[in-house]
Amino acid sequence: MGYIKTEGLSYQYPEGKIFNFPDLKVEENESWLLTGNSGSGKTTLLHLIAGILIPSSGTLDIANTLLRDLKPTELDIFRAKHFGMIFQKNYFIEALSMHKNLLYFTELSGNNADLEFMDKLLNDLGIADLVLKKPATLSSGELQRFSIARAMINKPGIILADEPTSSLDDDNCKRFTELIMSICKTYHVTLLLATHDARLKKEFTNKIQLN
Repeated sequence: MGYIKTEGLSYQYPEGKIFNFPDLKVEENESWLLTGNSGSGKTTLLHLIAGILIPSSGTLDIANTLLRDLKPTELDIFRAKHFGMIFQKNYFIEALSMHKNLLYFTELSGNNADLEFMDKLLNDLGIADLVLKKPATLSSGELQRFSIARAMINKPGIILADEPTSSLDDDNCKRFTELIMSICKTYHVTLLLATHDARLKKEFTNKIQLN
């Protein structure tokens, strides 16, 4: 289930800034845009939702599970099962083909690759004919499509994307945004995309602004 609910959430970095976040209620299969200037806490909020950071106060309910109730090993398993992540940089292994990159990621996550699902996903993303190529031979737009594939490969309920369009030109930015929203809708996945990229604002109905 792709369900996110937060209440009274805050985080303080050691001897650093305190972030107080607005309460969120994101339903299954919804797409949300998280906006705010650099330093407003967008990445921090994504990391709290994913259980990478532990909040200083407040509650996080993900798919009817309170993250505070999970032990560290349980949290790692929960994260691998429920979340897919897309980052500003792609972080693919240059020596491996894209197909082997995807398989390697499933192994790291402790999952067995569903090859039939992967083939359908790559076809839906329009990159099935690129799987034998290595990262250095692909364009930024193609690599971002593979980033969507990697985030989706373990069939998560929630995709968290952190500044995924910052390196894309206007045309590829629009294509990427339309594609990820379409893919998430097709596969019934909740999307929370964090960005300061003003080009994306008109693409999303649901928005969260951090100050």
